[in-house]
Amino acid sequence: MRWILGLALLAVSAGVMWANLDEARAEPNLEKRSNLALDNAVAALKYARDAYRAGDSQVALTKIGEVEESVEFGYDALVKTGKDPRKSPKWFKKAEIATRDLLRSMDSFDHEMAFSDRAMLDKVKERVQQIHDNLLTGLMEGKRK
Repeated sequence: MRWILGLALLAVSAGVMWANLDEARAEPNLEKRSNLALDNAVAALKYARDAYRAGDSQVALTKIGEVEESVEFGYDALVKTGKDPRKSPKWFKKAEIATRDLLRSMDSFDHEMAFSDRAMLDKVKERVQQIHDNLLTGLMEGKRK
């Protein structure tokens, strides 16, 4: 009975998380769009972890995919600004910190998972690491011409 209530709560909150990514897509300011997308990535990872704990690997896999989509969307929004991260670091640094924290959370989640299930998270962790490295390089070296 208790797990049914948990799944119902997860289903209700799923609509809210998708709305956040839709909210990010609707945001005209590219920097704010990036921030909203990264916030959604954090929320989607929490949801994936909760779903996995509840035994629903399919929902967890879907939400892990949403994490990747959100991070890529946020990074693309920052790139589209055309700004040099060294000259205007505010939003780039926020994104770098958010992706670093997200990677730590993903590592923690990875340790909670069964060994056979870890593959679902590996590809996303690799992509988030690439984006984090790009952000950090941009902040340290500036925009490449």
